[in-house]
Amino acid sequence: MRKRQYLRQSTKRVTIAAIFGAVVFVIKTFMPSPLDKMFIVVQALLLALGALLLRRMGATFVAAIGGILTALLRQAFAPFTFLFAFLYGLFVDAFFFIFKVKIADGKVKTGRLVASITLSTALVGLLSYYVTVLVLGLLQRNPILEVSILVIGTVNGAIAGYFASIIWNKHLKNAKL
Repeated sequence: MRKRQYLRQSTKRVTIAAIFGAVVFVIKTFMPSPLDKMFIVVQALLLALGALLLRRMGATFVAAIGGILTALLRQAFAPFTFLFAFLYGLFVDAFFFIFKVKIADGKVKTGRLVASITLSTALVGLLSYYVTVLVLGLLQRNPILEVSILVIGTVNGAIAGYFASIIWNKHLKNAKL
C-alpha cells in the first residue's frame, strides 16, 4: 500500500515538472532572442510554483526538464542553455530555503517569495551574461541591450514572484501531491 502511494506521488511530481518544463521550453523557443531573456515571467512563475508544489528541489526539477528540451533545439549553445536553466532552478530552490518562503499554515510570505525569485533571476542573468559575453566572448557586447536584459529580466522576476504568491495563497496552498 505504501509503495503504491509513493509511486502515485512520484508520478504526479514528474507529470507536473514535465508540464511546467515543456511550457518553459515552448515559451523560450518560440520567442526570438534576446526577447526570451528579457521576458522570463512565465519561466520564473513556473519555477516558483514548481518549488512550492513539488517541494524539495522542485524548481530545479522543472528547470532541468525545460533546459534539456531547450538545449535539444538550440544545439550550438546547448551546454550553456542547460547549465544556466539548471542553475536558475537551483537558485530558486536555495533562496526559497534561505528566506523560508513557506510558513507553517501552508501560505507563503509574498515579500520573501518576490525577493527569492528576483534575486534568482538577477543572479542567473548576471552570471550567464558574464560567462557568455565577458569570459568566453560568445556574444558581442551591446551595453544598451545588456542593461535592458538585466533590468527587464529582473523586473519580470519580481512580477512572477508576486503572481506566484497570489496563485499559491488563493488557489494552490491546499493542493496535495
